[in-house]
Amino acid sequence: MMQRHGLSIAPALVAFLEDRALPGSGVDPDRFWSGMADILARFAPENAALLARRDALQRRIDDWYAQGGATDGASQRAFLTEIGYLAPEPAPFTIAPRDVDAEVAELAGPQLVVPMLNARFLLNAANARWGSLYDALYGTDALAPIPTETGYDPMRGAAVIGWARAFLDDALPVEGGWQGVTDLAEAVKTLRDPDQFRGRSERGWLFRNHGLHIEIVVDPTHPIGRTDPAGIADIVLESALTTICDLEDSVAAVDAEDKVAGYANWLGLIDGTLTAEVEKGGRTTTRRLADDRAYIAPDGRMFSLPGRSLLFVRNVGHLMTTPAILLPDGSEAPEGILDAIVTSLIAMRQGRSIYIVKPKMHGPEEAGFADRLFDAVEDMLGLDRHRIKIGVMDEERRTSANLAACIHAVKDRIVFINTGFLDRTGDEIHTAMQAGPMVRKAAMKECDWIAAYEDRNVQIGLACGFAGRAQIGKGMWAAPDRMADMLAQKGAHPQSGATTAWVPSPTAATLHATHYHRTDVADRQQARTVEPIAALERLLTPPVATAPDWSAEEITAELDNNAQGLLGYVVRWIDQGVGCSKVPDLHDIGLMEDRATLRISSQHIANWLHHGVVTAVQVEAALARMAAKVDAQNQGDPAYRSLSENPDGLAFQAARALIFQGISQPNGYTEPLLHRYRQAAKQPLDQKEMA
Repeated sequence: MMQRHGLSIAPALVAFLEDRALPGSGVDPDRFWSGMADILARFAPENAALLARRDALQRRIDDWYAQGGATDGASQRAFLTEIGYLAPEPAPFTIAPRDVDAEVAELAGPQLVVPMLNARFLLNAANARWGSLYDALYGTDALAPIPTETGYDPMRGAAVIGWARAFLDDALPVEGGWQGVTDLAEAVKTLRDPDQFRGRSERGWLFRNHGLHIEIVVDPTHPIGRTDPAGIADIVLESALTTICDLEDSVAAVDAEDKVAGYANWLGLIDGTLTAEVEKGGRTTTRRLADDRAYIAPDGRMFSLPGRSLLFVRNVGHLMTTPAILLPDGSEAPEGILDAIVTSLIAMRQGRSIYIVKPKMHGPEEAGFADRLFDAVEDMLGLDRHRIKIGVMDEERRTSANLAACIHAVKDRIVFINTGFLDRTGDEIHTAMQAGPMVRKAAMKECDWIAAYEDRNVQIGLACGFAGRAQIGKGMWAAPDRMADMLAQKGAHPQSGATTAWVPSPTAATLHATHYHRTDVADRQQARTVEPIAALERLLTPPVATAPDWSAEEITAELDNNAQGLLGYVVRWIDQGVGCSKVPDLHDIGLMEDRATLRISSQHIANWLHHGVVTAVQVEAALARMAAKVDAQNQGDPAYRSLSENPDGLAFQAARALIFQGISQPNGYTEPLLHRYRQAAKQPLDQKEMA
């Protein structure tokens, strides 16, 4: 470790900061390290106190249930107010962030979330600002199952073109409809709204609907264009307006080496130098960031549109510490404080605002802590006040119950709230762990607290002035291979008044963009502002099974479902350091999994085990059965290590610990155990033997 102003810092982190991140930033290295030492001295003790406050409140809640406390909403509200879990509601107010980009404040469209440790994924996501609608429809099950035959299928191609023309009828109505268009120039003259035509490029014609751009590519020499009466070769949609580059749930970053790799990729995105070698069909190409797109307006004026998504960075929450920096007393520094400093240092090179998503905060005290931390970082780096913007993830019960107060605590820098079913449900289970056995996982989505949660998020956001100022977001579509289902279901998100929703891939972003053309989110928000906010009592009623009568088969099925998903994710996390990947579920459907999925699965089994719905023997048997299932699902992966053949291995033992130690984990989080086992897996063999 290297010494800087009383801090012990991993050499890799020192080298990255002093050799790469600080040069050109205008921040002197000595001033930087002095400022970091000062911030850690000021904020690390408060960070620890906030975590202790979480634990103290959970003990009060556990005692309440142990003593027969009621689960109805009215009783919950009275009790949680008494113990200080519920904060006073703020007087009506309007958020006031400044210099917020239009992609965040004004436009409605898809949002990608991508792991920071994977350069290829980062480039794909950043470049997903634009996507081919023809390719998205043809290459997925959006219209019909993907054909197994090689070569072009004319019938499928015709279906794609027909669907796309019907989409244009909705988004850009012209006289007679798009199916019969043979001359694009003539069709443009008959647009119902002439202002939708925005210009031309070498590729084709540009239009705009609900703030999103559509480019109709004209190329009579193209294999598709030469069969089209108007020479249309493709329809390209403005797709992922924003991308969250993730240092949290979708990465396995457990030491200085991992953190530096993530920070280096973030720097490459910001300064435009990030590249990745991609091998396809025996050929290797270098992938780079896309350029902006040039156009000529109808009046002859030249203009450009962004070629890339606007970038957010998701820092870690308040819970974890990092061995990359040791405080003067030898303890690890809070990882979230390090992230705030380093990601802001890097992002200050570009743009008017720095967009940081802050996850897993519990209530307005913790939101206020983040606000003051960002004040301190701005002062340290010489930035204007509130240049660092914050996205508050509404994924913990105490934040949901106090959402207006949380927003008020960061009202001058907030640009984002969202909902997330998995983490929110994991916290719901852990908070009410002692109340009784929870309903089955699939039934959670039908519980009234979930409906109240989703409604309150939008309603409170609108009441606080988010319309035209900040994003209101909805959660992830987890099945990247099921685009037909996504098209059928995810249109509910813009209908809810949310301005964005998470998608698992660039292709999904392009398909989801069609929903924002069919729904005017600004109109939906205006309509919803008159709604009364859903009752808090509904939100506070936990999903306890009042009279469980599950059969043995149903219990086994639930155990297997949770155990299989848990093992399938953990084995890649521990053995390979993969924090997010497409993990086949029990029925071999690929789902994009991250730690939020793991949290709900492990907490659900822990809850049923605690209340005697299942026994330890049944849990062990389910893990053994599902280890064999996961082995079979990964047999084509040369880096995979068998679970069933290594029940004493770190991955299998980590999965067991997440269940059998689930109740004692802080707020049911999986990070502490995952980090411990991954750090052990990364040790050299001789160190493991010594341990």
